[in-house]
Amino acid sequence: MANTETSLKEAASIEGAIGAALVDYTSGMALGTIGGGKELDLNVAAAGNTDVVRAKVRAMEMLGLGDEIEDILITLGRQYHLILLLRAQGTNGLFMYLALDKERSNLAMARHQLKKIANALQV
Repeated sequence: MANTETSLKEAASIEGAIGAALVDYTSGMALGTIGGGKELDLNVAAAGNTDVVRAKVRAMEMLGLGDEIEDILITLGRQYHLILLLRAQGTNGLFMYLALDKERSNLAMARHQLKKIANALQV
């Protein structure tokens, strides 16, 4: 089992990674971040993506889908933004956020690697 710091370092090592964060979507606060910098403010991204997760959860409830969100992908012109909701014990209300450079990343591989990292995370 990996801790937050180790998991974020592993996420940042995914090819094409710009930055990563572990976010509590009940508060919108980043519990940890790595990367980003002037290219991407990860604390602002954490708060904004919290709104995305909350909106999708509400929509699913209104639709009565009775299912769980695995991940949410936002595709920009030059970046992918991947939001992966955590399901392991003790991680309820948390998501991993990963921003990727489209030209330097493989989306399928990044999704696979982020799931593996999230499954090993112990908060």
